[in-house]
Amino acid sequence: MTPIKLIESLQVDFLTDEPMSRHTSFKIGGPADILAMPKTSDELIKIWNTCKSQNIPITILGDGANVLVADTGIRGVVVFTNKMNDMEILEGEKIRAQSGARLSALAEKACKSTLAGLAFASGIPGTVGGAIYMNAGAYGHDIKDFCESVTLFANGEVVTKTNAEMQFGYRKSLAQTGEMLILDATFQLSQGDTDQIREEMKDLNARRRKTQPLEYHSAGSFFKRPEGHFAGKLIQDSGLKGFAVNDAQVSEKHAGFVVNKGSATAADVLALMQHVQQKVYNDFKVHLEPEVRILGL
Repeated sequence: MTPIKLIESLQVDFLTDEPMSRHTSFKIGGPADILAMPKTSDELIKIWNTCKSQNIPITILGDGANVLVADTGIRGVVVFTNKMNDMEILEGEKIRAQSGARLSALAEKACKSTLAGLAFASGIPGTVGGAIYMNAGAYGHDIKDFCESVTLFANGEVVTKTNAEMQFGYRKSLAQTGEMLILDATFQLSQGDTDQIREEMKDLNARRRKTQPLEYHSAGSFFKRPEGHFAGKLIQDSGLKGFAVNDAQVSEKHAGFVVNKGSATAADVLALMQHVQQKVYNDFKVHLEPEVRILGL
C-alpha cells in the first residue's frame, strides 16, 4: 500500500505535495510528500504507529515556527498538530493544554482565568508541544518554570512524566532524546489579577515589537545563546548586522534574527548561517549553534 493510501485509510485530514512555505513562519520550504493534520491524540498516535510500522519517514511539527525547511522539501509524512488545541482549567490553579495549542492562546486563557505565570509566553510563536520540546523561553522565564507534567506517547504506550523527568535544560528536553510524541502538558500557575497580567503581556509584547523584526518573516532567534555570551551581540560585534545573501538577511533591528525579506530560499539562509558562524568564530573563537531546527537536508 502506498503512503497516501495508508494515510487515507486512517481517515485524517491530509494534503499531498504541499509547499511547506505555506506552513512555516519563515515562509520558506519545498513540498512535503504528505502533510497530515490530526485533530486528536488518538489520530496522532495512529499516524505515528502506521508510519513507524511501514518505515515511512515522519516529522512532527506544531505550527511551523522555529524551523527552516529545505528547498527540496521533506520526504514522507509531515504532521502538524495545530488542530489539537484543546485547553482546560484544572483545580489547584492549573491549566492543561494539548500539544497543538498556540502559546499565545494558552497565555490568553490563563489571563482570563486570573492565573499568573505565562505572560512571558504570550508573544512566543508556536505551540505547547514545540515549547516543551525545546524548553522555549523569553524575558527571564522558560516553559519548564511552570510545566508540572507532560503526557507522552513513547515505546508504544501513553505515559506521564514529571517536570524533573522531562530533563529540561537550555533549549533541551527529554523529548529530543528519543522517538516520542508530546500529547499534552499541565502547567502549575498561581492566582493573579487579570488586569495586572494583561498589562504585563502588553508591556512584553510592546518590547518585542520595539526590539524584534516582527515586520518580516523569520523563525525567531536563529542561534542558541553560547555560554557566557549573547549570539546577537557577537554577530553585531562581527559587523554582520544587515549582512544578506539575496533576500535572507541578518536583521538590522536585532542581529540574533535572520529574516526573509521576501523571496529568500533555504539555500540563502544556510549560506548566510555558515558565513555568520565562520566570521564569529574567526573573531571570537565562539561557535554559534542554530536554535532553529533545520529539516529536509
